Amino acid sequence: MTSRLKSPFLHFLPNCFEQNQDATAILQANEKIYEVTKPGSVIKSIDWNQLASNNPLEDSLAIAQLCDNKSYLLGVFDGHGGPACARVLAKRLLSYIAASLPSQHISSLLIEQMTPTAEFRTEVESLYAYEFNQYHASVSHLRDTLSANDVSQASIESTERALLTAFEAMDQQLSEEALAFLLGPEMADILQRVPRWDWKPWWKDDFLSRDKTLQLSTLSAAMSGAVASVVHVSSNNLVLANTGDCQAVVGFINEDSTWCARKLGREHTAENAAEVERLYSEHPRNEQDTVLRMDRLLGQLMPLRAFGDFRFKWPRHVLEKWVSPVVGETALPPNYKTPPYLTARPELTHYTLSPRDKFLVIASDGLWDLLSPTQVVRLVGEHMSGRVALGPLTLPPGDVSLNEINSMLQQRREGLSKRPLDTNAATHLIRHALASTETGLDQDRLSELLSLPDDVVRLFRDDITIIVAYFDTDYLLKSHPPSNHNNVE
Repeated sequence: MTSRLKSPFLHFLPNCFEQNQDATAILQANEKIYEVTKPGSVIKSIDWNQLASNNPLEDSLAIAQLCDNKSYLLGVFDGHGGPACARVLAKRLLSYIAASLPSQHISSLLIEQMTPTAEFRTEVESLYAYEFNQYHASVSHLRDTLSANDVSQASIESTERALLTAFEAMDQQLSEEALAFLLGPEMADILQRVPRWDWKPWWKDDFLSRDKTLQLSTLSAAMSGAVASVVHVSSNNLVLANTGDCQAVVGFINEDSTWCARKLGREHTAENAAEVERLYSEHPRNEQDTVLRMDRLLGQLMPLRAFGDFRFKWPRHVLEKWVSPVVGETALPPNYKTPPYLTARPELTHYTLSPRDKFLVIASDGLWDLLSPTQVVRLVGEHMSGRVALGPLTLPPGDVSLNEINSMLQQRREGLSKRPLDTNAATHLIRHALASTETGLDQDRLSELLSLPDDVVRLFRDDITIIVAYFDTDYLLKSHPPSNHNNVE
């Protein structure tokens, strides 16, 4: 977490940008818009963007269209302790989820990633391919459960099971991969207790340079960590799997035509009383003063669920004997008595869309530290109105009265007054998160924030990653009648 922006301090910083367009160029450098052209999809378009605070950027994202051409997986991964774990998740997790879904006989069809898929050494890519094939074979029973066209409650349960299975298996594989090249032949004892798939005994081959590469890569992913929010979108159903403190919010129009936010899921932090109670229940009472200190796990980690971070999961003797000699004494947290203290198990939320629902926002906490869900939804809603006004005026089919045309022109004039500087809604959110004041956008403030040196910027903001997915209202109107909006499970 980062501190809130403190504008008085910023006025003493040098302004490296002479013109506002320089700031805009930085904001728009990583933005992307994907327009869905195939009919029969509930998603109409997707905007996404990232702005780094850490160097390198520790956030990652992944977007995939499944082989039915109508279902999507959207994921945001907020890394900590380095980018390795988040990058591995962005590369691998959506394929694991897709392999676990009913009738998904191929892994996934990626749409396009905003940043290139992380490239790993050939040895690492071979390991990941082998591991995925083992997983794919191990979950064939999940793919055979239902028809892909089944949208019943049983289908929702299968989607939830796929997300849960993939999340837990991915974290387990990250652990096993790192331990295999850290422990070598001594890993055999551990593998006897993991009979789910056939682990290849890599250490039996005498190939020291390969094994060293694999040890460094797998241990880097295991010692860093990442929280994740992944949403499966199909027909009028959203299923969120959330581990950690990213957030997903649906923006909808209320009956009085105002924008409202519906938050999906809960963050797994010390502010979540149920999550704290879960943590306490898994450890002896005499650890309650140490398991959570200063609102952090063992006084160190802010999220109470995460991928990786195996120094909060592995047995103490593994950390002492094998990990500490490689990464140092910090590998062992204080008061480490009854591991595991951390889990990647996601919390699942099912939400049924209605025609009032207009978009979904998934973002890392770099956005939510600066804007509330209600502010985010209102900004995207206003951006929608302004972006429509930028396009050509199109009359509806059939006869149109002068009064109807006049009403359309009036709406267009109102939209033009809200015309955004950015066509991308994610960029629009980042701009307002950094530069909004009570009197409007402060462009000088924005330029100052974007010119902060690497060793200072982290004091004011975190990495920001945002996905905005727009729903097709016509699809929802034709396929699903309006609901009462009491549809979160």
